Amino acid sequence: MNNVHKLEIFACRASRDFARKVIDGLNAIKSPEEPEYHLGDLEVTPFSDGEFQPAYMESVRGATVFLIQSTFPPADNLMELLLCIDAAKRASADKVIAVIPYFGWARQDRKDKPRVSIGAKLAANLLRAAGADRVMTCDLHADQIQGFFDFPVDHVYASKVFIPAIKAMRIPNLAIAAPDMGGAKRANAYAKDLGCPVIICHKSRAKANVVSKITAIGEVEGKNIIIVDDMIDTAGTLTKAADVLIDMGAASVRACATHGILSGPAYDRINASKLTEVFITDTIPLPVDPAVDTRKIKVLSMTGTFASIIRKVYNYEPISPEFIF
Repeated sequence: MNNVHKLEIFACRASRDFARKVIDGLNAIKSPEEPEYHLGDLEVTPFSDGEFQPAYMESVRGATVFLIQSTFPPADNLMELLLCIDAAKRASADKVIAVIPYFGWARQDRKDKPRVSIGAKLAANLLRAAGADRVMTCDLHADQIQGFFDFPVDHVYASKVFIPAIKAMRIPNLAIAAPDMGGAKRANAYAKDLGCPVIICHKSRAKANVVSKITAIGEVEGKNIIIVDDMIDTAGTLTKAADVLIDMGAASVRACATHGILSGPAYDRINASKLTEVFITDTIPLPVDPAVDTRKIKVLSMTGTFASIIRKVYNYEPISPEFIF
């Protein structure tokens, strides 16, 4: 690579498996004259009161540092990323690029009722204050969140892996569904690429994480439907939508959701629902607990996409070819 700054890649604790796969992806696409990539040595020392302190165990002076960490709960993951950005800047890194496969707090993107915070904007401000020069993330809850940042944002789409996977299944009578009105734009983009109709589900909530009613708009009878969304949290919306679509005559219902938060009763709901299978990406790691039943869940990796974009961003190459939409 012809670049005055060396490339260094580090990972915080929550995303180290993801980062190792990114390194594998980089080594798979590098040119023969490039050196082997490696995951930098970053240690995080915990204290008995719950505090922790990150330390780079190798020099980052003058380097372009890519720091990988998804900021899913708990809040420690965001705080750890902020501390690592600060540590890199104080160690004289030339640039620090925060690679955040899942950008947490993104659902708090507006004041939807009086006297609430806008958590997504606050998180963006914290990243800037810590010293980040750029953010790379995947399928933000709302595209407009890019405007919360006062520096460049590379917004990666999971359609890069979902669309080829859907095409490979060769599903007859395919239709794409949005689980709510907010997902209509995403569903329409998938349907346009796949050449199939769109179904829109309309939901009303009794309160946060509780869906009271769902209705579907569009031709459902006999269709093999794939619901597309940016995340699955408690799976209440997704499973209720799937059951409603089956009751309306759908032949089958699957789901593709980028971020598998899968909190609370999510696994039980998915397994008890009429969903055939659920595709997620690896932006958030699945639990390793053998007691958790994940038989309906299939994981597609975004690490190859991130590896390619990291390399192109470092070399100042255009990244638009990486996007399906």
